[in-house]
Amino acid sequence: MSNFTELPANLPIPVDDGACNHLQGLFVPSLTLPSTHNRYVDLSEISGYVVIYCYPMTGQPGILLPEQWDKIPGARGCTPQSCAFRDHHQEITDLKVQVFGISTQKTEYQIEAAKRLHLPFELLSDSDLNFSQALKLPIFEIEGKQLLKRVTLIAQAGKILKVFYPVFPPDRNPDDVIDWLRNNLV
Repeated sequence: MSNFTELPANLPIPVDDGACNHLQGLFVPSLTLPSTHNRYVDLSEISGYVVIYCYPMTGQPGILLPEQWDKIPGARGCTPQSCAFRDHHQEITDLKVQVFGISTQKTEYQIEAAKRLHLPFELLSDSDLNFSQALKLPIFEIEGKQLLKRVTLIAQAGKILKVFYPVFPPDRNPDDVIDWLRNNLV
């Protein structure tokens, strides 16, 4: 399937393996990540609310996805998730909340995706895995690449208040985030 914006039928559903049980209440690490807006971002310095959706990798036209990609629970759906956050971006910013996407892909790769998908928010690169390792985020490896499992965090002033894991289906994640924000913003 070459249409990255649609989820194929019968994807395996990821199960909660407990890999994110430790995250709620932790503080986002103080480190800078390169952004698709040609700057560095330290998520721990953002005083307001922030949504951080971590995803394995966005597909790119003309480049094949790893073999058996659709058989890995939770792997498929990065582009639909990003597009859904794009489509709901105004609702989220109306709540005075910032959105960032994070993957282990290099910034150059993310810039292409951000432009092609017309994303109004920044994607951050954790290609050195410093962010992932500091929070002990769940990762998996395929074809020699270490990729993040899909998890979404909501933080305020650097403190993680809510964790969505596993995230499935990924294109509905922004709806869940918006529901939580509307019911929990102080």
